[in-house]
Parts: sequence; C-alpha cells; structure tokens
Amino acid sequence: MRGVITNRDVVRHLGLIYREFGTRCVFRCLWVLATRRTTTFLDVVSHHP
Repeated sequence: MRGVITNRDVVRHLGLIYREFGTRCVFRCLWVLATRRTTTFLDVVSHHP
C-alpha cells in the first residue's frame, strides 16, 4: 500500500468520496491532483482550514 492519492483512484471512487466525506473533501482531492502534489488521502481528509 502506497497511501498516496492517484488520479485513477480519485476518479474511480469520486461518488464514494462525495457520499462519505462531502463536497469539501472532493474539491481538496481534485486540488491536490491539479497541483500535482504527492499526499495521502488521510492528509486530505484531516485538513482543517
């Protein structure tokens, strides 16, 4: 298990991410992918603005 977010994982599970974690989490995932940062899903979910 690598733990990093990949484009394929986000796209494949976009509906699940939206249902379980909400709109903010989806946008944060997409932002991480757009900026090409390497991070874990846990870091994205636990992000507090």
